[in-house]
Amino acid sequence: MLRQYLIGRALACMTQSQKRRNNAVEHDHIEPYQNTVRQTVRRIIGELPVGKNARLPIAIKTSAFDKSGYRLENTLFESFPGWQINATVYVPLDSEPPFTAVIMPVGHNGKESENCQLPAQFFARCGYLTVVFDPPGFGEKTEGNDHLVDGVRCYLVGHTSSRYFVCDALRCIDYLETRDDVDLNRGVAMTGISGGGTTTVIASLLDDRISVIGPSCCLTPLTDLDITHCYAGCPETHMLGRYSQGIDEVDLLCAAAPKPTLLMAGRHDEVFHVEDTTKLARQVESFYAAIDAGDRFRLFVDEVGHTYSLAQAREFVEFLNTWLLSVPEGAMPELPDHAFSLDPAEQLKCRPRSDVNMQSLTLNKAKELAKSPKPTIDHIRNAALKIAQLAESVTAPKATASKTFRVWTHHWQQILLEPENGIELPATFVSSLEGTPATILHLDDQHRNRLLEQHGVMAQTINSLSESATPLNLLSVDLRGWGDTAVAMYPYEMVPWGSVDRYLSYTSIALADPIMAMRIRDALAALAYLRTHSKVDNDNIVITACGLAAIIALHVAIIDGNIKRTVIWDGLVSFKSLLEAESYVWTADAFVPNILLAYDLPDIVAALGQVASVLNPLDAAGRPVSQKHIENLNEHAGKEIYRNDIDSDSLAKHIQSML
Repeated sequence: MLRQYLIGRALACMTQSQKRRNNAVEHDHIEPYQNTVRQTVRRIIGELPVGKNARLPIAIKTSAFDKSGYRLENTLFESFPGWQINATVYVPLDSEPPFTAVIMPVGHNGKESENCQLPAQFFARCGYLTVVFDPPGFGEKTEGNDHLVDGVRCYLVGHTSSRYFVCDALRCIDYLETRDDVDLNRGVAMTGISGGGTTTVIASLLDDRISVIGPSCCLTPLTDLDITHCYAGCPETHMLGRYSQGIDEVDLLCAAAPKPTLLMAGRHDEVFHVEDTTKLARQVESFYAAIDAGDRFRLFVDEVGHTYSLAQAREFVEFLNTWLLSVPEGAMPELPDHAFSLDPAEQLKCRPRSDVNMQSLTLNKAKELAKSPKPTIDHIRNAALKIAQLAESVTAPKATASKTFRVWTHHWQQILLEPENGIELPATFVSSLEGTPATILHLDDQHRNRLLEQHGVMAQTINSLSESATPLNLLSVDLRGWGDTAVAMYPYEMVPWGSVDRYLSYTSIALADPIMAMRIRDALAALAYLRTHSKVDNDNIVITACGLAAIIALHVAIIDGNIKRTVIWDGLVSFKSLLEAESYVWTADAFVPNILLAYDLPDIVAALGQVASVLNPLDAAGRPVSQKHIENLNEHAGKEIYRNDIDSDSLAKHIQSML
C-alpha cells in the first residue's frame, strides 16, 4: 500500500515535469524553463566555496611518478575548510603545454579502480591533462564519509550530501586555475561513471567553466529505475524536494543544453538498463533538436556492463576534439587496449587528513545551530507544523469498524482508519465496558498489538484482567510503514546498500514530505478519530509510544497542545546524538530533514514540561544514556522528566501513575 502510494505521488510529479518541459518547447519558453531547473538545483545544493565564492586553493604536491606517456602528480588542496581533495593529476608527456583539461569525478569506488585509471591514462596520452579524486566514502576518503551512513546525517541540518560530491568537482577547476600548464580559455571537460556521471551532470549546471560533459552509465528517467522499480540508490541523488520540484534526469541534461554532451551507456549495465537510458536519450535529443543544437548531443552504447571502458574513452576524446578543441578531424594516437595497465594503488595515494569529513562538518553545523536561544513552545509548535506539512488542523478520518467483542473487562474492536486516499491504518480499540475513562493513544514502531499480546505492558496498563481496578481505553494504531502496513521487499532491496527503510526515507524526502511527517499526520488523524468517539473523554487523552514512534508522540503532543500526558520509552534521545556517534542503529527514516534548524527532541520535551515523561532514552547506538546525561537533560528541561531506571515490570505502573 505505502509503496504504491509513494510511486503514485512520484509519478505524478514526473508527469508535471514532462508537461513543463513540453510546454517550454511548444511555446518557446526554453530559457525560463532552463533557469527554473538550474535555480532549483542551485538552491538544493546550497552555496559552495568555489569559483568567485572562494580563494584559489593552495595545492600541496605529495608525490609524482613518470609513466609511459604521462606523469602522475598527487596533490592535496581544500574544498570545504579542512576538507582535503586527494587529486591525482595525469599530465601528458607526449604533448606540449598548455593542456586542455578533463576532470573525472570517480563513481562509487576509489580512483585506483580500472573504471578510473584506464580512461584517465587514455585522456592524458591523447594530450588532455586529467584530474581524478576519491569521492566521499571511497578510496582514501572513507572515515566519516560513508555516503549511505553519513549522507543521511546531512538531512538533519538542511543539507544534501550531494554538495560534497559536487563541490569537490568544481573545486578542481579552481585548482586548475593555479597551474601554468593548463589552458582554461575553452573551459574544461568533465566525465565520470555512475555517481561520477551524476556529479558531472549536476556540476555542469552550476559552473559555466564546464564546456563539455560525458556522463557514463548513470542516467535513466526517474520514472523507471528510481520510481517504478524502487531503486533506493543513494541519499545524494535524493535531495529534499527533488521529485516535488520535478527535477528528472532528463531535466538535468536539458537544462545544460546546448552544452555538448556525450551520454554513454553499457548495453549490459546491471543497474542502468540500456533501454531506459535510450528512452531518456531520445527525449534529450528531441530537446536539443528543438533548440537547433541536435549535433551537440549524442548517445554512445558500449558493449559492456556497468563500466567506463577504453572504448568510451576513445569516443569521448573524439567528442572533445570536435567540441572543445574544434578539430573534428584531429588525429588520435594509436593506443590499443593492451597498451594500458593499472598503476599500483600506492602510487595514487595523497594521504589527506581524515578528521574533517561529512560527519564532522554536519555536526559542526548542528553545534552552530544549537547556539541559538532555547526555542519557545510557540516556535517549536510552528516549526513542527511546518515539518509535518500541516497548514490546518487534522480532521477525523474515515473509519471502518468491526463488531465489538467482549474480552474480560473490555470490548475489543478492529478499526481501519483512512487519513487520506490510498492510505489505510489498522487500529485496535480496547474500550472499557462502561463509562468514559482515560484513553491512551499508543504508537509502536513494531506492531500495534505487540504490547497487548500475552498481557504485555499495554494490556497491564489498561487493567485488562483486573475487575477491581479502573479499566482504561486504548487505541493502538499502525502508522504507515509499521506493523501490518510494513512494506514488502522489492528486488533492488537485496543489494547491501538497499533496504526498505532507505527506500521510504529517500523517496519521501525527494517528495519533500518525509515519511516521519506523514506518520505525524497519521497519528494526529487517529487522535482526531478518538475525539469523535462516544466512549472517549476528550479532556483525558494520554499518548504513549516506544522506539522510533516516540518521535511521533512528542510531535503530536506539541502540535495538538491538549494531550493530558505524554509517556515515551526506549526512544531516540536526540537528533544531535545521530551526528555525534561514529555509528548508529536507527533506520534512515529517523533523519528528518531540516529539523535541527528549528529544534531537537529535548527542546520539545522541555516545552511540554510536567505533562511529559521520558523513560529509558537511547543514544544513537541504541544504548541507554548515562545518568549524567539524564541529569543534563533534566537541567535543560528545568524539571525531572527523564528517567533511565524503569524496568519492564514497573513500566505499566509508571504509565498509570501519569494518568
